[in-house]
Amino acid sequence: MTIRPLLRFGPVRRFTRNLLCPVDLIGRPLLLKYTRDAAEARKEVRGHSRLARHYRVPACHAHLRVPGGHLLAYERLPGGTNQGLLLDLLNADEPSGDLRTYMDRLTAAYREVILGTAWPADPVHVVRKLYWDRAAPGGRLDTYYAGKDFLIADGLIDIPVCRLDTYTLNINGRRHHLDWAATLRWLRAHFAKGEPVWAALTQGDPTDVNLAHPLAWFDYDTAGMNSIPGEFANFLWYASALGGWLVPTYNPAAFADHPAAFDHVPANTPEIWRAAVDHTTSTIHIDYAPRLSAPRRAAVTAYWNQLVRPIADRLWPGADLANLLRPYLAMRILGVYNLIDLTPEDRLVLLARLAEAMSPTFDPTAYFCPLEWPCPAP
Repeated sequence: MTIRPLLRFGPVRRFTRNLLCPVDLIGRPLLLKYTRDAAEARKEVRGHSRLARHYRVPACHAHLRVPGGHLLAYERLPGGTNQGLLLDLLNADEPSGDLRTYMDRLTAAYREVILGTAWPADPVHVVRKLYWDRAAPGGRLDTYYAGKDFLIADGLIDIPVCRLDTYTLNINGRRHHLDWAATLRWLRAHFAKGEPVWAALTQGDPTDVNLAHPLAWFDYDTAGMNSIPGEFANFLWYASALGGWLVPTYNPAAFADHPAAFDHVPANTPEIWRAAVDHTTSTIHIDYAPRLSAPRRAAVTAYWNQLVRPIADRLWPGADLANLLRPYLAMRILGVYNLIDLTPEDRLVLLARLAEAMSPTFDPTAYFCPLEWPCPAP
């Protein structure tokens, strides 16, 4: 006779400052989440409770104070190696029928809840962690960049970022201008305003690993009334840049249980064709291809057409979506990874992407859903 253990632990995984561990307790599959931050634990419990009224979330069975922190016990949804997340539907060569069905359900759920809960909120009542707090004094913008200068791309463009405003940027044949210091000041000022922002009840951090397949939502410390343009910018930037390229490159532990992600990094990594300076005309030439795999392109396109556009048509008829998304996108580019810590090539691409986002000609549709780029002429 085989005796099943009453308690069985799986591998412990670290996600940012938290630890996750699958556990089988008397045959019941649980997911334990440990955090040291008491305030974050309280936000997680409160966010889960608010989200559960509108979205499918795993049941929360317990919230315990333990030595050194807090422990939350959740229902563990089915999953495994390369299974159980939106990420796994994106880790393919071509978009599948499952991915299309998933995006239909995801966008339908969001349309219903966002339109049912949207209202112009005072920024003090909006979840502030990913945008307002990072732009505030002492936040990530200050921690990463205050009083610091660095080269645009060591060995490629050996010009300090503080002098970027003295050059014209020729990016893929288009002229741009980027004032580094002015951009940081603008972001700080934008998120210091007291003007109402359109907010709705969402999970707030809709990444490839926070969305389960079949559809459910994980991770609740940013759940609540979130800025709607911020919600859009978060998904669009993660799906088109972070999830397929930057996160597996700089935080591979996040995908330890989904190793197929690493096979698809080349299909999602921008390729630099040219990086040169013409000092006679004070022009920096950057030619690059913004690679995006077919499944990710399909997901972003569905999200844009089935969620962003319909919501924008209802809440901001006739408004310029570029202006609504720009501050949130810029914060995602600058406030997730410290550009100083990246390779020169990756830093150069992100500065180019920032310049494109800050441009008066910024077109979100082309920006997030790039077409296949041909190889440059010899």
